[in-house]
Amino acid sequence: MLSTGALRAHLLAAGLAGTVATSREVSLRSYRLFAARDPRVTLGLDPAWGWDEGELLRLMADKCGVSDDPAHRSGPDVIDPERTLGALAAFAERLAAAARRRAPVLFGTGHPHRLLGFYAALADALSAAGCLVLTPAQGRRVDITTRFGVRTHLLDYVRGVALVRDADLPPAGREPGAHTHSPLPVRAALEGAAEAGGPLPELVVGDHGWVCGAGQLGIEAIGLADTDDPALFVGEAEGQVSVAVPLDDGVRSDYYRPLTRYVLNRACLSR
Repeated sequence: MLSTGALRAHLLAAGLAGTVATSREVSLRSYRLFAARDPRVTLGLDPAWGWDEGELLRLMADKCGVSDDPAHRSGPDVIDPERTLGALAAFAERLAAAARRRAPVLFGTGHPHRLLGFYAALADALSAAGCLVLTPAQGRRVDITTRFGVRTHLLDYVRGVALVRDADLPPAGREPGAHTHSPLPVRAALEGAAEAGGPLPELVVGDHGWVCGAGQLGIEAIGLADTDDPALFVGEAEGQVSVAVPLDDGVRSDYYRPLTRYVLNRACLSR
């Protein structure tokens, strides 16, 4: 069993917490865009409160441990590993609760290159515990606005985890999926589940628009978020998101394996 101390050391060594690759400039830009209600960073969340840049910076300092000094405007950003550990414990508690009641669960990621393995291991464990891991609307077309314009994507599932692939790329070029912040894929999945007569998920696990889009619709949602993803932490503060775990969401995929072990052990889902 991975100890809390060992995981803390791993978080710092792997750049998952402590000094992270996300820059202060990128984080502050996201807070500015969120304050302006830019859909690229609200991720499907419709905030109830009037968040300005200063309020967002204070929230992110509280939730992630970033500097709350508005004059600090450059260099790498930071995440407090203690906040990551605390949020991971809460994340594990939600998984354990879903396992106890054998709840239907939907997994989805906008970071398939990095986080697919993390979510897939959780999906395997919940399935083994008797939960129904949902895969609705596979193959459905989803039109997502990107920096290249509106692109058609296909909803797909890999090891029980939803992702989208660019429909304009040949099959060989679609692996392992597209990076997206959009809430449209989770809406398409939920719509497909409803059209098929259910069941609907009682818990959605993921990142970006998967979490915020589900939480906005009143479905319990938990996920991972970087310092430039204020929407998940706003959602947590307002009650639409149950747990947002602060960490760097763009490191090597194998760096998340110790987190998988830790979460599964905490949730009593290890096999």
